[in-house]
Amino acid sequence: MDLISPRPLLMIAGTKADTKYFSEQAYAQAKEPKELYLIDGATHIDLYDKPEYVTPASSVSTPSSTNT
Repeated sequence: MDLISPRPLLMIAGTKADTKYFSEQAYAQAKEPKELYLIDGATHIDLYDKPEYVTPASSVSTPSSTNT
């Protein structure tokens, strides 16, 4: 995280993803600006090709920052 922060960080994960805890740990360690966006009911693989999950994920903007 030290190499990323304080650049804007956007983590997107499904609430049913086995890998969600990786995103939660990274989010907890990151400095602002940061956002953890959870897609309800999605697994990790669902976020690749299921429109009901991909569409909301692809519409999320990155957190704004003056430190880019």
